[in-house]
Amino acid sequence: MIILASTLLSALMLAINFLYFREMPTVFSSIIVIAILLVVSPIIGIRYMGYRKVKEMEETFPVFLRDLVESIRGGMTVPHAFKSVSENDYKSLTPYIKKMSAQMDWGIPVEKVLENFSKKSKSKLISRIIYSVVESHKFGGNLADSFDALSGTSLEVERLRAERKLYLHSQMLTGYVIFFVFLAVIIGLGKFLIPSLVDVSPESLGMPAGTVAENVAAEYKEVFRNLILIQGLFAGLAVGKMAEGAIVAGFKHSLFMIFVGIVVFTIAA
Repeated sequence: MIILASTLLSALMLAINFLYFREMPTVFSSIIVIAILLVVSPIIGIRYMGYRKVKEMEETFPVFLRDLVESIRGGMTVPHAFKSVSENDYKSLTPYIKKMSAQMDWGIPVEKVLENFSKKSKSKLISRIIYSVVESHKFGGNLADSFDALSGTSLEVERLRAERKLYLHSQMLTGYVIFFVFLAVIIGLGKFLIPSLVDVSPESLGMPAGTVAENVAAEYKEVFRNLILIQGLFAGLAVGKMAEGAIVAGFKHSLFMIFVGIVVFTIAA
Protein backbone atom coordinates (compact mmCIF):
# COMPACT_ATOMS: atom_id res chain seq x y z
CA MET A 1 0.00 0.00 0.00
CA ILE A 2 2.80 2.43 0.91
CA ILE A 3 4.71 1.59 -2.26
CA LEU A 4 1.55 2.11 -4.36
CA ALA A 5 0.82 5.47 -2.69
CA SER A 6 4.39 6.70 -3.17
CA THR A 7 4.32 5.59 -6.82
CA LEU A 8 1.05 7.46 -7.47
CA LEU A 9 2.36 10.58 -5.74
CA SER A 10 5.55 10.38 -7.76
CA ALA A 11 3.56 10.05 -11.00
CA LEU A 12 1.47 13.09 -10.02
CA MET A 13 4.61 15.12 -9.32
CA LEU A 14 6.08 14.15 -12.69
CA ALA A 15 2.87 15.11 -14.50
CA ILE A 16 2.79 18.54 -12.82
CA ASN A 17 6.49 18.91 -13.50
CA PHE A 18 6.10 18.30 -17.23
CA LEU A 19 3.10 20.64 -17.42
CA TYR A 20 4.43 23.64 -15.50
CA PHE A 21 8.21 23.46 -15.03
CA ARG A 22 9.64 22.39 -18.39
CA GLU A 23 11.00 25.89 -18.96
CA MET A 24 12.86 25.89 -15.62
CA PRO A 25 15.68 23.33 -16.06
CA THR A 26 16.97 23.35 -12.47
CA VAL A 27 13.53 23.00 -10.88
CA PHE A 28 12.45 20.49 -13.55
CA SER A 29 15.39 18.15 -12.97
CA SER A 30 15.20 18.54 -9.17
CA ILE A 31 11.53 17.48 -9.12
CA ILE A 32 12.42 14.41 -11.19
CA VAL A 33 15.06 13.47 -8.63
CA ILE A 34 12.61 13.96 -5.74
CA ALA A 35 9.99 11.86 -7.56
CA ILE A 36 12.51 9.03 -7.99
CA LEU A 37 13.37 9.25 -4.29
CA LEU A 38 9.66 8.93 -3.44
CA VAL A 39 9.47 5.66 -5.35
CA VAL A 40 12.73 4.25 -3.98
CA SER A 41 12.32 5.33 -0.34
CA PRO A 42 9.55 2.83 0.67
CA ILE A 43 11.49 -0.08 -0.83
CA ILE A 44 14.64 0.93 1.02
CA GLY A 45 12.56 1.52 4.15
CA ILE A 46 11.18 -2.03 4.03
CA ARG A 47 14.68 -3.44 3.61
CA TYR A 48 15.91 -1.34 6.51
CA MET A 49 13.03 -2.45 8.74
CA GLY A 50 14.01 -6.05 8.05
CA TYR A 51 17.60 -5.22 8.94
CA ARG A 52 16.51 -3.52 12.18
CA LYS A 53 14.36 -6.54 13.08
CA VAL A 54 17.35 -8.86 12.73
CA LYS A 55 19.50 -6.48 14.81
CA GLU A 56 16.86 -6.36 17.53
CA MET A 57 16.69 -10.16 17.57
CA GLU A 58 20.47 -10.36 17.93
CA GLU A 59 20.38 -7.87 20.82
CA THR A 60 17.69 -9.78 22.77
CA PHE A 61 18.97 -13.28 21.91
CA PRO A 62 21.61 -13.33 24.74
CA VAL A 63 18.88 -12.41 27.27
CA PHE A 64 16.71 -15.24 25.97
CA LEU A 65 19.61 -17.69 26.23
CA ARG A 66 20.35 -16.61 29.79
CA ASP A 67 16.70 -17.10 30.84
CA LEU A 68 16.56 -20.46 29.07
CA VAL A 69 19.72 -21.68 30.82
CA GLU A 70 18.35 -20.62 34.22
CA SER A 71 15.12 -22.52 33.56
CA ILE A 72 16.98 -25.68 32.50
CA ARG A 73 19.32 -25.50 35.48
CA GLY A 74 16.25 -25.08 37.68
CA GLY A 75 15.20 -28.62 36.74
CA MET A 76 12.95 -28.08 33.74
CA THR A 77 13.19 -30.15 30.59
CA VAL A 78 14.11 -28.29 27.41
CA PRO A 79 10.49 -28.16 26.06
CA HIS A 80 9.20 -26.95 29.44
CA ALA A 81 12.01 -24.37 29.63
CA PHE A 82 11.06 -23.04 26.18
CA LYS A 83 7.42 -22.89 27.20
CA SER A 84 8.33 -21.01 30.37
CA VAL A 85 10.50 -18.36 28.70
CA SER A 86 8.00 -17.95 25.83
CA GLU A 87 5.83 -16.00 28.30
CA ASN A 88 8.53 -13.31 28.57
CA ASP A 89 8.85 -10.33 26.24
CA TYR A 90 11.82 -10.53 23.88
CA LYS A 91 10.48 -8.01 21.37
CA SER A 92 10.74 -9.27 17.77
CA LEU A 93 12.23 -12.57 19.01
CA THR A 94 9.07 -13.50 20.99
CA PRO A 95 6.98 -14.95 18.10
CA TYR A 96 9.87 -17.25 17.13
CA ILE A 97 10.23 -18.51 20.72
CA LYS A 98 6.50 -19.19 20.97
CA LYS A 99 6.62 -21.08 17.69
CA MET A 100 9.61 -23.17 18.86
CA SER A 101 7.78 -23.98 22.09
CA ALA A 102 4.68 -25.08 20.15
CA GLN A 103 6.77 -27.26 17.81
CA MET A 104 8.41 -29.00 20.77
CA ASP A 105 4.96 -29.64 22.27
CA TRP A 106 4.06 -31.37 19.00
CA GLY A 107 7.01 -33.72 19.44
CA ILE A 108 9.39 -32.22 16.89
CA PRO A 109 13.04 -32.90 17.93
CA VAL A 110 14.95 -30.04 19.55
CA GLU A 111 17.66 -30.06 16.86
CA LYS A 112 15.10 -29.72 14.06
CA VAL A 113 13.28 -26.90 15.85
CA LEU A 114 16.51 -24.97 16.42
CA GLU A 115 17.67 -25.47 12.83
CA ASN A 116 14.35 -24.18 11.47
CA PHE A 117 14.61 -21.15 13.74
CA SER A 118 18.17 -20.36 12.61
CA LYS A 119 17.05 -20.35 8.97
CA LYS A 120 14.04 -18.12 9.58
CA SER A 121 15.92 -15.66 11.79
CA LYS A 122 18.08 -14.55 8.81
CA SER A 123 20.82 -13.66 11.29
CA LYS A 124 24.37 -14.92 10.78
CA LEU A 125 25.16 -14.51 14.48
CA ILE A 126 22.12 -16.51 15.64
CA SER A 127 22.71 -19.16 12.96
CA ARG A 128 26.30 -19.68 14.11
CA ILE A 129 25.22 -20.01 17.75
CA ILE A 130 22.41 -22.44 16.93
CA TYR A 131 24.74 -24.51 14.73
CA SER A 132 27.24 -24.79 17.60
CA VAL A 133 24.50 -25.82 20.05
CA VAL A 134 23.07 -28.43 17.69
CA GLU A 135 26.47 -29.95 16.92
CA SER A 136 27.36 -30.05 20.61
CA HIS A 137 24.05 -31.74 21.44
CA LYS A 138 24.51 -34.33 18.68
CA PHE A 139 27.84 -35.40 20.17
CA GLY A 140 26.48 -35.70 23.68
CA GLY A 141 27.23 -32.23 25.04
CA ASN A 142 25.13 -30.73 27.81
CA LEU A 143 22.55 -28.42 26.24
CA ALA A 144 22.44 -26.00 29.18
CA ASP A 145 26.25 -25.68 29.25
CA SER A 146 26.31 -25.04 25.48
CA PHE A 147 23.63 -22.35 25.73
CA ASP A 148 25.40 -20.80 28.71
CA ALA A 149 28.79 -20.59 26.98
CA LEU A 150 27.34 -19.24 23.75
CA SER A 151 25.23 -16.73 25.64
CA GLY A 152 28.44 -15.21 26.97
CA THR A 153 29.86 -15.16 23.44
CA SER A 154 26.84 -13.36 22.00
CA LEU A 155 26.90 -10.83 24.86
CA GLU A 156 30.54 -10.12 24.10
CA VAL A 157 29.74 -9.63 20.41
CA GLU A 158 26.98 -7.15 21.25
CA ARG A 159 29.30 -5.31 23.66
CA LEU A 160 31.95 -4.95 20.95
CA ARG A 161 29.32 -3.70 18.49
CA ALA A 162 28.15 -1.07 21.00
CA GLU A 163 31.75 0.05 21.60
CA ARG A 164 32.40 0.33 17.88
CA LYS A 165 29.21 2.33 17.36
CA LEU A 166 30.18 4.72 20.15
CA TYR A 167 33.70 5.09 18.76
CA LEU A 168 32.48 5.74 15.23
CA HIS A 169 29.79 8.23 16.28
CA SER A 170 32.26 11.11 15.82
CA GLN A 171 33.15 9.75 12.36
CA MET A 172 29.46 9.78 11.45
CA LEU A 173 29.16 13.41 12.51
CA THR A 174 32.29 14.20 10.47
CA GLY A 175 30.62 12.64 7.41
CA TYR A 176 27.63 14.96 7.81
CA VAL A 177 29.87 18.01 8.34
CA ILE A 178 31.83 17.19 5.19
CA PHE A 179 28.63 16.85 3.15
CA PHE A 180 27.17 20.17 4.32
CA VAL A 181 30.50 21.95 3.76
CA PHE A 182 30.52 20.49 0.25
CA LEU A 183 26.93 21.66 -0.23
CA ALA A 184 27.87 25.19 0.93
CA VAL A 185 30.78 25.28 -1.52
CA ILE A 186 28.57 24.14 -4.40
CA ILE A 187 25.95 26.77 -3.54
CA GLY A 188 28.68 29.40 -3.34
CA LEU A 189 29.88 28.42 -6.80
CA GLY A 190 26.31 28.54 -8.05
CA LYS A 191 25.74 32.01 -6.60
CA PHE A 192 29.00 33.64 -7.68
CA LEU A 193 30.64 31.59 -10.45
CA ILE A 194 27.66 30.80 -12.66
CA PRO A 195 26.36 34.42 -12.92
CA SER A 196 29.82 35.55 -14.01
CA LEU A 197 29.73 33.08 -16.92
CA VAL A 198 27.06 35.20 -18.58
CA ASP A 199 29.68 37.91 -19.20
CA VAL A 200 32.33 35.51 -20.53
CA SER A 201 32.62 34.63 -24.19
CA PRO A 202 31.85 30.97 -25.04
CA GLU A 203 35.20 30.63 -26.87
CA SER A 204 37.16 31.38 -23.68
CA LEU A 205 35.34 28.50 -21.94
CA GLY A 206 36.18 26.07 -24.75
CA MET A 207 32.62 26.17 -26.07
CA PRO A 208 31.69 26.40 -29.77
CA ALA A 209 31.14 29.89 -31.10
CA GLY A 210 27.52 30.98 -30.85
CA THR A 211 26.82 29.10 -27.64
CA VAL A 212 24.39 31.05 -25.48
CA ALA A 213 25.90 32.00 -22.11
CA GLU A 214 22.66 31.20 -20.31
CA ASN A 215 22.83 27.65 -21.66
CA VAL A 216 26.36 27.31 -20.33
CA ALA A 217 25.20 28.48 -16.90
CA ALA A 218 22.33 25.97 -16.97
CA GLU A 219 24.73 23.16 -17.83
CA TYR A 220 26.99 24.09 -14.92
CA LYS A 221 24.00 24.09 -12.58
CA GLU A 222 23.09 20.62 -13.77
CA VAL A 223 26.66 19.44 -13.16
CA PHE A 224 26.61 20.90 -9.64
CA ARG A 225 23.29 19.21 -8.90
CA ASN A 226 24.66 15.85 -10.08
CA LEU A 227 27.69 16.32 -7.84
CA ILE A 228 25.36 16.82 -4.86
CA LEU A 229 23.51 13.61 -5.77
CA ILE A 230 26.74 11.62 -6.00
CA GLN A 231 28.20 13.08 -2.82
CA GLY A 232 24.96 12.55 -0.87
CA LEU A 233 24.59 8.95 -2.03
CA PHE A 234 28.10 7.76 -1.24
CA ALA A 235 28.57 9.89 1.88
CA GLY A 236 25.36 8.44 3.32
CA LEU A 237 26.39 4.87 2.50
CA ALA A 238 29.77 5.43 4.13
CA VAL A 239 28.16 6.91 7.25
CA GLY A 240 25.77 3.97 7.56
CA LYS A 241 28.54 1.42 7.08
CA MET A 242 30.68 3.08 9.75
CA ALA A 243 27.86 3.62 12.24
CA GLU A 244 25.96 0.32 11.97
CA GLY A 245 28.19 -1.97 9.93
CA ALA A 246 25.77 -2.46 7.02
CA ILE A 247 25.36 -0.70 3.67
CA VAL A 248 21.55 -0.89 3.87
CA ALA A 249 21.72 1.21 7.06
CA GLY A 250 23.37 3.96 5.03
CA PHE A 251 20.47 4.44 2.62
CA LYS A 252 18.50 6.45 5.19
CA HIS A 253 21.47 8.82 5.50
CA SER A 254 21.83 8.95 1.70
CA LEU A 255 18.14 9.77 1.19
CA PHE A 256 18.28 12.50 3.83
CA MET A 257 21.44 14.07 2.36
CA ILE A 258 20.17 13.91 -1.21
CA PHE A 259 16.76 15.35 -0.32
CA VAL A 260 18.17 18.19 1.77
CA GLY A 261 20.91 18.86 -0.76
CA ILE A 262 18.56 19.07 -3.73
CA VAL A 263 16.01 21.22 -1.94
CA VAL A 264 18.62 23.65 -0.58
CA PHE A 265 20.44 23.85 -3.91
CA THR A 266 17.20 24.47 -5.81
CA ILE A 267 16.19 27.28 -3.45
CA ALA A 268 19.57 28.88 -2.87
CA ALA A 269 21.50 28.44 -6.12
